[in-house]
Amino acid sequence: MPARRRMPRLLLYVLVALASFTLGAAWWLYRPDAPRAVLEARWAAPPSQFLAVAGLRLHVRDTGPRDAPVILALHGFGASLHAWEDVAVGLRETHRVIRIDLPGFGLTGADPTGDYSDARTTQVVLALLDALRLDRVNLLGSSMGGRMAWRFAAEHPARVERLVLMAPDGFASPGRDYGRTPRVPWLMHALPYTLPDPLLRGTLRGAFADPATLSQPLFERYRDMMLAPGVRRAIIDRMAHAALVAPEPFLARIMAPTLLLWGDQDRMVPVTNAQDYLRAMRDARLVALPGIGHVPMEEVPAQVIDALRDFIPGAAPRR
Repeated sequence: MPARRRMPRLLLYVLVALASFTLGAAWWLYRPDAPRAVLEARWAAPPSQFLAVAGLRLHVRDTGPRDAPVILALHGFGASLHAWEDVAVGLRETHRVIRIDLPGFGLTGADPTGDYSDARTTQVVLALLDALRLDRVNLLGSSMGGRMAWRFAAEHPARVERLVLMAPDGFASPGRDYGRTPRVPWLMHALPYTLPDPLLRGTLRGAFADPATLSQPLFERYRDMMLAPGVRRAIIDRMAHAALVAPEPFLARIMAPTLLLWGDQDRMVPVTNAQDYLRAMRDARLVALPGIGHVPMEEVPAQVIDALRDFIPGAAPRR
């Protein structure tokens, strides 16, 4: 009988070490969703509320005088309604500010329909206005939320008094075509199972002109909202169906006076993109904030408050 071949001992040690390293790395990188009850206890204290809207349990904050001009604020990709908190507090005497976690983000979480298209978000915003019995609002959107805002203003012009677009998304960047679904990088498919703090922190820092603005509490809020149940999977689903449509036909239909509010040090959506909007819209003007990045409402909320007060006159403060 021929002798059995034995695996060389060194190779066996190498394979065992490699397997141990791989399992150890997988264990170290694995990050499950955080319990909803824990997140809501920390991040959904009053004035947070949850409303049944368009089949969603929509996380909403609605503050300010009921008879004051209404601002509905839509956050950007990966963010939450908390991004507007300093602005809402600064306007609480003169404006009613409603902010929501968009479907697939924050404590609203995954959309049971699995539909993360702009058309679905438009439907949700319309259903919210109807549920709150609001005929018209001033619509404010940041980045991805800016794209949702101009899409809504184009399709429902009678419901929008004034429009504020903060570094809005919408025009295709070089190498990306309209109408084509982008390929999701294969590494992104690991997102529902992992969220390394250093990687997330590095990504978030790029949103601020001064990276020191990303304090530990601010980082923890972003991280916790990413760990909300179903959010990371929803992000992958959104990316897999995120085919851009040419914005010019929509922008040309917008009737509301529009303010473009942009940080001039924005590295994510450069302020030069504002020229595309100024060419396409009938009534738009640009205010560029010097030395500011992609999220002015978190970097310089006082300047955002001033710009909003100038553009959207409010009620007289109550005494």
